[in-house]
Amino acid sequence: MTDVYLEIGPKKVFACAIGWPGWCRIGRSEESALEALADYAPRYRPVAERAGLVFEPGDPVVVERARGGTTTDFGAIEAIPELDGKPVEADEAARAAALVRAAWELFDEAAAVSPEELRKGPRGGGRDRDKMVAHVIEAERSYARKIGVRHRPFRDAAGLAALRADIAAVLAEPSQGGPVVPGGWPARYAARRIAWHVLDHLWEMEDRRPAP
Repeated sequence: MTDVYLEIGPKKVFACAIGWPGWCRIGRSEESALEALADYAPRYRPVAERAGLVFEPGDPVVVERARGGTTTDFGAIEAIPELDGKPVEADEAARAAALVRAAWELFDEAAAVSPEELRKGPRGGGRDRDKMVAHVIEAERSYARKIGVRHRPFRDAAGLAALRADIAAVLAEPSQGGPVVPGGWPARYAARRIAWHVLDHLWEMEDRRPAP
């Protein structure tokens, strides 16, 4: 079985696999969100394998429902479920950090082999590759502050590597389940949010590559 929580907004629902940071998908109902989550299991498998983990997801079991809002409907997870307040032991922390690092690696590899110009979305929108990469990095710099990691804007690979190393170091530490810093995020939620954002854009980039 795969423990899942649902984030329920006014119009949209996210289904998130609790033990697999970043494996979250959206739908217009609880059922469609759970179906989307299951559909993306094959796409999440390379993340788990890159992290050195065995990925054998079972049927989803909903263990909590959290109230979402307009951000949920916009297409981003925002609710921090009660389960994120539980302590994070050393093995879970190390596992979460490994999955986040795997998401980064796969995103960078996809960007390296994708053309700058990507196919437009159904309504003619969507960022091209370089703008997508810049968006992901800037979001990570913002998310990092929620766990006490602060970096000035940077323009080089060394700056990005330093940011990600500091994020991973925080996520790899056991925690009591509360916010890592005052006004910030619990570590379990931070790992999920960071990995979800990277993977959401990784899969978007893959889907929007021009047809061969």
